[in-house]
Amino acid sequence: MEDNERIIRDFIEAWSRRDPEELAAYFADDGVYHNMPIEPVSGRDNVLNFIRGFIGAWDETRWDVLNILSSGDLVIAERVDRTRSGEKSVELPCVGVFEIEGGKIKTWRDYFDFATYQRGLG
Repeated sequence: MEDNERIIRDFIEAWSRRDPEELAAYFADDGVYHNMPIEPVSGRDNVLNFIRGFIGAWDETRWDVLNILSSGDLVIAERVDRTRSGEKSVELPCVGVFEIEGGKIKTWRDYFDFATYQRGLG
C-alpha cells in the first residue's frame, strides 16, 4: 500500500479515539481543513481548536472506508462517518480529498450534506 494511503487510513481510524491533539498532528504546520459547507481552517493550531470544538460533544465515532484511491500526493476516501452524541446519532456519507506533503496532510477537503449532519446531531 502506498505510504500516503496508509497515512490517511491511519488518520481515519484515529478519529474513533476522539483525541484532537492526535488528529491535528497529522496536519502540516500550514495545513488546511475545509469542510466544504463552511469556511476553511488554516494552520495546525487552528485545526486543533476547530476539531476540539466539535468533537468534544461526541460520545463515539467510527468512520468506515467504502473506497479509497491514491495517486502520488493525492488520496480520496469515500466513507460513512457514524457518530453518536448522547441519544442523537448520524450516519454521514462523505468523500474526503487529501493532499499530502512530506508525510502530513497539507489540505483536506471533506464533502458531505451538512443538513444530514444537523438532522442527526443538531
